[in-house]
Amino acid sequence: MSEKTASVLWTGTGKEGLGKISTETGALMDYPYGFASRFGDDRRGTNPEEILGAAHAACFTMAFSFACEKAGFATGKVDTQVSVRLSAKGEGFVIDRIALRLQAVVPGIDEAKFQEIVETAKRECPLSKALASVPEITLVATLQKG
Repeated sequence: MSEKTASVLWTGTGKEGLGKISTETGALMDYPYGFASRFGDDRRGTNPEEILGAAHAACFTMAFSFACEKAGFATGKVDTQVSVRLSAKGEGFVIDRIALRLQAVVPGIDEAKFQEIVETAKRECPLSKALASVPEITLVATLQKG
């Protein structure tokens, strides 16, 4: 079993306040976020959707690499991009789409086996399972020549 921790310290009101995110590993240490970095164009801070997307892409990419290894294929370069959409719904907001795009070099694999492994990794990734309530999780996977 593995359990990881993170913390957030928020000061101020919702729109004018500022949060600071820290993770156990120190990868984020008092990293700022707030209304402007979540709903505006302030690029000095992060936001929950960006962090969620990064976590999902990281988990899925690792699951893909392990699934390839289990099937007898060594992954070369694997590049995963993600976008997470936050939409207004009623009085609040909802994450209604996550779009994953994977490009990978996997020597010796054919397209059919590659796509099979990609779909298995998407289904079995712990973050994909945790995000099962998101109405739309798309995946476009491209096998590249090494």
